[in-house]
Amino acid sequence: MKKDIFKVAAIQMNCVLGNKEENLNKAYSLITNAAKKQAKLIVLPELFSTGYRVEEKDLELAERFPGDTIDWMKNIAKELDIILVSCITEESIVDGVLYDTAVIVDKSGLQCSYRKIYLWDQENVRFAQGQNYQTYSIENLNIGLQICYEVGFPEGARILTLQGANLLIYPSAFGNARLYAWDIATRARALENGCFVIAANRIGTEKDETTFGGHSRIIDPTGKILAEALDDEEIIIAEIDLSLVKEQRRTIPYLRDLNIPLVISEFNKFK
Repeated sequence: MKKDIFKVAAIQMNCVLGNKEENLNKAYSLITNAAKKQAKLIVLPELFSTGYRVEEKDLELAERFPGDTIDWMKNIAKELDIILVSCITEESIVDGVLYDTAVIVDKSGLQCSYRKIYLWDQENVRFAQGQNYQTYSIENLNIGLQICYEVGFPEGARILTLQGANLLIYPSAFGNARLYAWDIATRARALENGCFVIAANRIGTEKDETTFGGHSRIIDPTGKILAEALDDEEIIIAEIDLSLVKEQRRTIPYLRDLNIPLVISEFNKFK
């Protein structure tokens, strides 16, 4: 396979609320199936190991990094020679504060973590805000992480792209009621930044009122959907050709033409 071509996967799964063992067992089976199809980078949904609305059990189920789930991911990455991206509840080793945190793990262990900055609804009570953006590079992939609701904030995606990201990844637990926003925002982030997007969403219902929308997708730099799930448990796989990033950015030069000093000046007026 060419150096600029990577086979990637998004896993769309239901989760059992509060049951790490069952969720990890299911995820292992799905990851293994994706790896058998030669996927080298595999993305799981937001809070896949615990379910989303654990709420009163957040502290009980949170992990200090590296922690059991990171170790579990490392062992699978080593076994299958893959890179895993997921999102779990992190308990800070410094002050015990909880974060909704996306991680990249390979066979060597934890490589990158990102604490969710823009928190949705009651997440503001459950978690503290992250404070910075960073990208992670492996081979020719430059990965920027955001989580779920943050797909609606183009500023974060643009910052990551200006840092060098050619792939934006969104582990998500995005609600069914706003799938129209999911459809627009995921494709817009790819198009306006000339990069690939992997958005791995959940399915299922929690506490009889929160239903997740599925429709995980892999999108190319033109905004074209390369692979998309529907509303069942599913693995989607696509090859991403990084040469398309340079080609699209030449064709529609949003980044080249961006007036960064003007943007900074205008944003500073709102301090």
